[in-house]
Parts: sequence; C-alpha cells; structure tokens
Amino acid sequence: MTSLITNIHDLFNLLQFPFMQRAMIGAVLMGTLGGLLGSFTTLRQLSYFSHAVGHAALVGVALGVLLNTNPHWMLLPFTLIFGIITLYIIDQTDLASDSVLTIVLSGSLAMGVILTSMIQGYRGNLTAVLFGDILAIDHTDLILTLIILLISSIFILSTMRSQILLTLNPDVAKVQGVPVEVYRYSFVILLSLAVAVAIKAVGVLLVNAFLVIPSATAKLMSEHFSRFLILSVVIGCISSIIGMTASGLFNQASGPTIVIVQFLLFVFTFSWVRLRRI
Repeated sequence: MTSLITNIHDLFNLLQFPFMQRAMIGAVLMGTLGGLLGSFTTLRQLSYFSHAVGHAALVGVALGVLLNTNPHWMLLPFTLIFGIITLYIIDQTDLASDSVLTIVLSGSLAMGVILTSMIQGYRGNLTAVLFGDILAIDHTDLILTLIILLISSIFILSTMRSQILLTLNPDVAKVQGVPVEVYRYSFVILLSLAVAVAIKAVGVLLVNAFLVIPSATAKLMSEHFSRFLILSVVIGCISSIIGMTASGLFNQASGPTIVIVQFLLFVFTFSWVRLRRI
C-alpha cells in the first residue's frame, strides 16, 4: 500500500514536467487517430497493410541515419511513398493483396537490415524507432499529429456515407459515382502518415496495435457503424490515458504499456460478450 502511494506521488510529480505533459497529449492524439483510421482499416482488411508500412519504415530510418539527417523526418516521406507504391502494385496485379504485401514487406525489411548493418557507431536512433519512446516527442510531433488527426477527421466525416459504401461494396460505390480510387489513395496516404507519427511513440514492432486493437474491441461491442466508429475512437483515447498512467505508476515503458492495456480491454470485452451470449 505504501509503495502504491509512493508511486502515485511520483506520478503526480512526473506530470509537472513538460516532457510528461507532451507525452500524455501525444498519447491521446495518437490513440484518437488510431481509433478513427483503425475502424476503416479493420473493415477494409488493411491491417496487414499498416503492418507492412510500419516494418518497412526501418528502411527510411536507416537511410536517415546514414545520411546524417533526423530519421523521423526521413520516416514521413518514406512511409508515404511506400504506402502509395504498394497500393499501386496491388491494383496493377492479379495477385492477392496479402501476397503483394508479403513480397514488398520482405524486400524492404531485408533492405533495412542491410542498411542497418552499414551504420557505424551509435545506433540509439534505431533502437528508439524499433521500440518507441513516447517521452521523447516534442512540440513539432504534437503539431504534426494534430494536423493529421484534423485532416483525417475532416476527410472521414465529410465523406462518411461514401466511405461506408466504399467499405461495404466498392463496386456499388463506383456505380453510384463515388470517386473510389481518389478515396482509396487518400485513405492510404492518411494511414501511412498515421503509422509514421505513431512509430515514434510505440515503435515499429507495436505500431499496428494502435490501429487494430481499439477498432477490433469496438467491433465486438457494436454492429452499428456510427456507434462502432465512436467506440473505436473512445477506446483508443482511453486506453492511451490508462496506459500512460500505468507506465508512470509502475515505471514501465509507455508504448508497450499502452498496447498491453488495449490488449487487456480486448480480452475483457471478448469475455464479456461471450458470457452474455451463454
């Protein structure tokens, strides 16, 4: 009990520091962004796409280190270009999308490993990208995340009916005059940028969880689309706050703690839904 009180006191002290305040705000923004885009990502079966973009980002980071530039700034254009090219390849071949993604991911990941082996000396930047460090985000990261969140919200909400139709039946959407290709590529651009900004917080290895777990949990709770979308955003936001609080209380890495909270919420929701059906 005494230890818990001490940890709570330490947490309140941590919250007085600007870096912790930025981390909390960043976690909320990224959780909200992940919940918003993740809802469409799971329904459109793009979970593996975001996974591929996240892992291929290692190439961009390695290039940044080799070129003596900020790897996180190299990350943004690389993930964007990678996402667009990958979707283009999927559209231009008869291969299944998971096959194309596996090929592209494997090739880019192998390239990333080779480029990483060429880096001499300190590799701390690579470690931070692999495992994330949400406490290191600065005002620029917050502004960038907020801009992407605002653009994503405006894009999704202003085209909601078309987005739903595109998600449920792309052929019908095309017949009814929905600019399917424009919306698909626009969504992939936003998804790639969301992955890029989230990598700094949770790392390449866990970034896909931010997009998939909250929306999957929300899907278990509601079949109604608008309610599902709202729940996905709320779960993404709340799990980030709880995860950051728990990481401060128990002195654990923030990114993985947030993902553990998301995972536990999913397990609890799954168990609750199953029990209700018995």
